[in-house]
Amino acid sequence: MNMRFFAVMMMGVVLMTSCVKKKKEAVQPLDTSAGSEMVHAVAVKKALQANAYTYLLVSEGDQDYWIAVDKMEPEVGGTYFFADAMEMKEFKSNDLDTIFASVFFVQKLSTTKDASTMSMKNPHGTAPGRQSVDQDESISVAPAEGGITIASLFENKADYSGKDVIVSGKVVKVNNGIMGRNWVHIQDGTNADGSYDLTLTTDAEVAVGDVVTMQGTVALDKDFGAGYFYDVIVESATVK
Repeated sequence: MNMRFFAVMMMGVVLMTSCVKKKKEAVQPLDTSAGSEMVHAVAVKKALQANAYTYLLVSEGDQDYWIAVDKMEPEVGGTYFFADAMEMKEFKSNDLDTIFASVFFVQKLSTTKDASTMSMKNPHGTAPGRQSVDQDESISVAPAEGGITIASLFENKADYSGKDVIVSGKVVKVNNGIMGRNWVHIQDGTNADGSYDLTLTTDAEVAVGDVVTMQGTVALDKDFGAGYFYDVIVESATVK
């Protein structure tokens, strides 16, 4: 009788433990053996909406896998196209309280098979030194006390390499929780020969539209792998 009671209790503990474990989405990884330039045609099977991203369970041939794109309203059952993508393994979405065994971050999903518009060589910019967002010419943010403009940073980047700087600007794009940090793009209205958008990595949470002053360390020619290359980036930034 005691042994039976113990067995029932142990089964209850197992069930309770399984209930509180975070959901984990496990799927077969994407076959990229054909090369990074191939165009993937996928059918959407399921969509999960988070704050900044839409996570899509898609099928391609006999494979099912997850991709993440900037927030959108996809057509479930619809067909979309993308070129190469960046895989993140064991990626946790705090918004969904879900761990994806594998998810591919896609910069642009298209309804047409035009590979030339879907490059993901740099998830935060189409090439080193180029911005992934257009310049907002309505932005005009003056430097904070002791701070510099974005144009000054780009124009004199060698002088600032490895040094702490203070920059102010309006947040125009945010990618949270990538590689264990948040990626913030700011603009202040200045422009140095086409360089107007500055990326900072931070643990702080900011939103698009916020006007912020941040301090961090300048790094040059930073290559994080998976297409994350920056000629200028401010790392470990904090909001002042």
